[in-house]
Amino acid sequence: MAAQPSARIEHLVTSGTFSLDGGTWEVDNNVWLVGDDHEVLVIDPAHDAEAVASLIGDRRVVAIVCTHAHDDHINAAPELATKTGAPILLNETDRPLWDRTHPDRAPDGPLPDGHRLTVAGTELTVLHTPGHAPGAVCLYAPALGTVFTGDTLFAGGPGATGRSFSDFPTIIDSITDRLLTLPPDTTVHTGHGDSTTIGAEAPHLAEWVARGH
Repeated sequence: MAAQPSARIEHLVTSGTFSLDGGTWEVDNNVWLVGDDHEVLVIDPAHDAEAVASLIGDRRVVAIVCTHAHDDHINAAPELATKTGAPILLNETDRPLWDRTHPDRAPDGPLPDGHRLTVAGTELTVLHTPGHAPGAVCLYAPALGTVFTGDTLFAGGPGATGRSFSDFPTIIDSITDRLLTLPPDTTVHTGHGDSTTIGAEAPHLAEWVARGH
């Protein structure tokens, strides 16, 4: 029998705003922690660095991972990095978006496709899934049966592509080629809203394409 992973998944919802293309919207964001009692990986620290730090406690933060650089997913990242000493990681293709929010503070490292991160003995693989944003990535943790999709895939469909830096055919290709190829029982932990599974979303692909963006 295979050993059970030592890492667990923790979840925090934070509230704030998302701004792009001259508009601002109220949003609730999912912040995800993967780790154990000693170390954690933080995914998409949004809006409230104090709340995220409180959930982390005295654990070591291996890295702060941003699935993409829309402001609601990165606005608390520099403050959290200062509090924890952890590096901020972002796919370099999203740097133009990052610089709109944090022009004076660069990310600390890249998140290239295929890059592997390890926390609490559990490996997460970076899947570059552009479309919602050029540098959007998902993190696949096969030992946990989970993929963290940011705003690439939600319960009910793909992320929005009606604003700058986004493209509908590209996100459909990303979902088809990089996510729907994962095991159907893989849990999808999203950037906003409820979790789902790959199997639950796969049958809707034709409907998404017909609906367009």
